[in-house]
Amino acid sequence: MDLKNTEHGHNMNTLYGEFTATGNRKVRCAVSLTDKELVVRRLTSVPTGRHRVVLNLKDCVGCRAYREEDNTDPAAYLAAYFYPLKRRWVGSGLSRQRVEQCFRLSSLQDPRANLEEAEKWARAVRERSNRWQHLRDRLLPSDFSHPCRILLLVNPQSGKGQALTLYNNHVQRMLNEAGVLQTLFITEHQNHAREHVRKADLSQWDALIIMSGDGLLFEVINGLLDRSDWEEAIRTPLGILPGGSGNALAASIHHYAGASLVSSEELLVSCGFLLCKGVVSRMDLVSVRLFSGTRLFSFLSLAWGFVADVDVESEKYRHVGAARFTVGTLVRLASLRVYKGKLAYLPVAGERGQVGSRHTNNHNASSRFSTDSPVLNSFHNSCHSNNSLKARRFERSRRPSKNATGLSDSVLPRPDEPLPGSWVVVPEEDFVLVLAMYQSHLAEDLLAAPEATLDDGVIHLFYVKAGISRPALLRLFLAMEKGAHVASSCAHLVHTKVRALRMEPYSPKGIITVDGEVVEYGPVQAEVHRGLARLISS
Repeated sequence: MDLKNTEHGHNMNTLYGEFTATGNRKVRCAVSLTDKELVVRRLTSVPTGRHRVVLNLKDCVGCRAYREEDNTDPAAYLAAYFYPLKRRWVGSGLSRQRVEQCFRLSSLQDPRANLEEAEKWARAVRERSNRWQHLRDRLLPSDFSHPCRILLLVNPQSGKGQALTLYNNHVQRMLNEAGVLQTLFITEHQNHAREHVRKADLSQWDALIIMSGDGLLFEVINGLLDRSDWEEAIRTPLGILPGGSGNALAASIHHYAGASLVSSEELLVSCGFLLCKGVVSRMDLVSVRLFSGTRLFSFLSLAWGFVADVDVESEKYRHVGAARFTVGTLVRLASLRVYKGKLAYLPVAGERGQVGSRHTNNHNASSRFSTDSPVLNSFHNSCHSNNSLKARRFERSRRPSKNATGLSDSVLPRPDEPLPGSWVVVPEEDFVLVLAMYQSHLAEDLLAAPEATLDDGVIHLFYVKAGISRPALLRLFLAMEKGAHVASSCAHLVHTKVRALRMEPYSPKGIITVDGEVVEYGPVQAEVHRGLARLISS
């Protein structure tokens, strides 16, 4: 291995070596490693561009040196693994596709010396690849050791029930290539992950990775915040690998990375790549307080009305994967409902509703949760969907204990207190939907809050007033696929940015979801806590 200094705007160390290809020992390759690229050129009598491959180190997830089991062969081997963005074989756009470069090093007679040479190259590739982690101001340096240790929690029933197959076919190999040591934990029942992380010795792992839909991450986050050492536990880096139907956070992470739209297994590979790169960002969490006193922590959304109904009622179509939401939307459009209640919020400074009717400041500070509201007779008679029995059972089994986390909400009044004058009370009381988002995507193909970022300290509040036609509502959801709904001229849609909100349903029937999970129906308050969690992202 030769070390050369090359002048190209600045001093840049270049490693150079000549090795044989592993598949054909008659083929020799000249390999150059710069600070940015791995360049492989086949040595032929007539040089041609077709024999030159240039791989960007920012696309490299790992590199290793090894010897084969044949003790009679003194050679060592070098394998580097890349996932560059390439044009799809079918369709338009780009997706990450695996590229492996493997070489045979046999210039020395001593097997140990050949292996040492290969290990020098492997270290150099890994170190220079790591330099490509451009950390923006909002990013934190990764504390991962290399190889790092992760607890990978998998829900085998999520999505189409193929999470374990996807792990075996894609994730395991990629993590092995990156030198990540994996402890696999397969959940067996609802709240299993929550119970496990609540009691686990977190010092065994550098990160907790969830392979499922968004529901399993909801369990893990609330399990961490159930702990007596919650302040330290919630700083444990979290990762998400899409294995469910919605995969909203995974789609959001992919979006934040600036990549073009992908779905299904291509989204899994993209998120796996980001996981292997190991860059940790801050992520907002939202404290959600239910009227019963239960406190939850949410990373994605709070929904009441149309969106919540579709989420729960489409469970019966789970076998079709992500398409269940499309089917559920069409079914619910056929029987559109109106929900009566009160909505109020604390706006972000200088923010006003962007579309729709006027807002009124609560100068009288008179709004409070009504203690005589019929919805306070609990969830047991609340669901009126086709899936109501399942939803009620689901709620009883998943209802968490009151969260004892000592984190204080700074702007939420007590449920029995009037709202401060700085809050805005929405004059309308008839809604088709109320949706609070804190990530960009509501599902793989729904860019609900295109301006959202991981740690902007903002809740993006959307609500649709009663009176909208079915065709107009359908157009809004079609526009949401590309985030165009926020610029629509629909007079029934209001979008504003808030720090906190309060919803008080008047009807005793309805569904409220937090991160897609059904919670007890009734008055609810929420406040954003900026950068509380840590997420492996871009």
